[in-house]
Amino acid sequence: MNCIIIDDETTARLIINQLCSQIDSLNVVAEFPNAIQAIKYLNQNDVDLIFLDIHMPDFTGFDFIQTLKNPPKIVLTTSDSNFAIEAFEYDCIVDYLVKPIVLPRFEKAITKAEKATVESTKALSKEITEGVSGNDLYINIDRRLIKLDIPSIYLIEAKGDYIHVKTEDKNYTVHSTLKKIEEKLPKEVFLKVHRSYIINVNKIIDIEDNSVLIKKDVIPVSRSNRPELMRRLNLL
Repeated sequence: MNCIIIDDETTARLIINQLCSQIDSLNVVAEFPNAIQAIKYLNQNDVDLIFLDIHMPDFTGFDFIQTLKNPPKIVLTTSDSNFAIEAFEYDCIVDYLVKPIVLPRFEKAITKAEKATVESTKALSKEITEGVSGNDLYINIDRRLIKLDIPSIYLIEAKGDYIHVKTEDKNYTVHSTLKKIEEKLPKEVFLKVHRSYIINVNKIIDIEDNSVLIKKDVIPVSRSNRPELMRRLNLL
């Protein structure tokens, strides 16, 4: 997980950075002595986790959270234990660490953050795959739901845990599977021609042997799927 540290004390930032270095899944990408600098950074960059001090001059940790539209997971780090109840009113806060922070307690906080991240990803994936309305399909890109016009999609390619969705205007990479998106597409228009490809039959330009040409993409057609493809075509 990519993370940032926000704390007005240099020593506190150093300690948290050292703790992070002992967790293989954590990657500290930036540190900030105040929330204002962090906000500027987050306007241009996405992170998975924030270690956030509550007491900072001019702009508290809670003030900072309220400025974020889609906050990532947050672990509060503070010398004051009096704000624990208020802290958990925020869904994005996964743990509350009281300084001085020791490694075993820090590791528990990271476990909570990782679990919460996985659960959020699953929820978003469900929202994506179920997010079909009429001719629209909603996909998740950097924690934003983007609406696609289904007829504009001409090719979908599986790549490991991701799929590449190609449209007339733009291409997208989505954390999903070919099977999930196939279930949401109109079967009279889209056809799985290979274990790694779904095509929009209406976008076919040419067919030769065991491949089809769509735009500039030459897509293989498996032997088992070729009969269904030929059945779909309006042959003369």
